[in-house]
Amino acid sequence: MTTRLEKTLKRELWIQDRPFVLAISPEGLKLTLKGRRKGQELKWVDLVSGEAALAVALNASVGTFASVAKVAPSSAPAVPGKRSTVRARTNPKRRRNRAR
Repeated sequence: MTTRLEKTLKRELWIQDRPFVLAISPEGLKLTLKGRRKGQELKWVDLVSGEAALAVALNASVGTFASVAKVAPSSAPAVPGKRSTVRARTNPKRRRNRAR
């Protein structure tokens, strides 16, 4: 016996060393990069009617997930002339007081 899908199920999966979230709902399924909101969505009606192949081909040509590259955070400020938000502690007096 199968269970009726009444609410959204979310599962994490890894594709090409990147984490994704697959959300399966009564309306359809959605695949997004973990930590993001926008992603590929496929409705069950489109899947059954055959329009899913056209939607997949169109989205593949746009390359939704290809544009998001892995970028390591740098220590340099993003805007020249501005300080970064992460600062090192420069007050040695405060450090000595904590050690006591």
